[in-house]
Amino acid sequence: MQERLQKLIAAAGIASRRHAEQLIAAGEVTVNGKVITELGTKANPATDHIKVRGKLINTSLQKRENVYVLLNKPRGYLSSVSDPEGRPTVLDLLPASLGRLYPVGRLDFNTEGLLLLTNDGDFTNFITSARNKVEKIYEAKVKGVPEEQAVERLRHGVVLEDGTRTAPAKIRRLGETESNAWFEILLHEGKNQQIRRMFDLIGHSVLKLRRSRIGFLRDDELKPGRWRRLSDDEVKLLTRSRRQIKSKTTISKSPAGGHGHSRR
Repeated sequence: MQERLQKLIAAAGIASRRHAEQLIAAGEVTVNGKVITELGTKANPATDHIKVRGKLINTSLQKRENVYVLLNKPRGYLSSVSDPEGRPTVLDLLPASLGRLYPVGRLDFNTEGLLLLTNDGDFTNFITSARNKVEKIYEAKVKGVPEEQAVERLRHGVVLEDGTRTAPAKIRRLGETESNAWFEILLHEGKNQQIRRMFDLIGHSVLKLRRSRIGFLRDDELKPGRWRRLSDDEVKLLTRSRRQIKSKTTISKSPAGGHGHSRR
């Protein structure tokens, strides 16, 4: 069956789909000895010889197994596969035996919580696509105690410092002291560091931020730096439409799974 080259390259674990497109545009991909530079070109790995930088990827495609991992990311790790500055990435927390995986979306360097990683490009596209509206829940500790009127502004959507407007968000106050307040925030899609920027806008900086749920997935037993594989049922539920899983998106613990170990 013919498939787009960028999808095949990602499936072989060579690069993310976006990076694969860059490889194609740079003339580093050949099919049956012909250099391909046009995005959208298709090939059949059963009959075509596909090479990336001179290396045949057909064997990798034949041996490939889809892997889906849920990681509880600690602070101080980048949600990327590498960093030119040498900072630790989330891949440092996973064993090499899992193969080449890519983060599904991002958590910023100082944000903790649940992060999916996989080698399945279709799964990544589904979870990160705005049209599928996969819900994410965050817990934030903020400096000071915002007035309810200010929080209500955030619920309706606000214009950030760069002129972009946030979509409406569900925000629930969890508790407060004289000096701090805690909130639960539900987003369907998010901009870079959106929650931090939202609370900065009303004068209450975020001191601690944690993502506690992705879709229906929640695992309170997964400690920071630990990971586990998703079950087949969890993968299927995550890739159903929001309408199909709506009844399952209450805030509850996800099905138990075996915990892996970080390489810290």
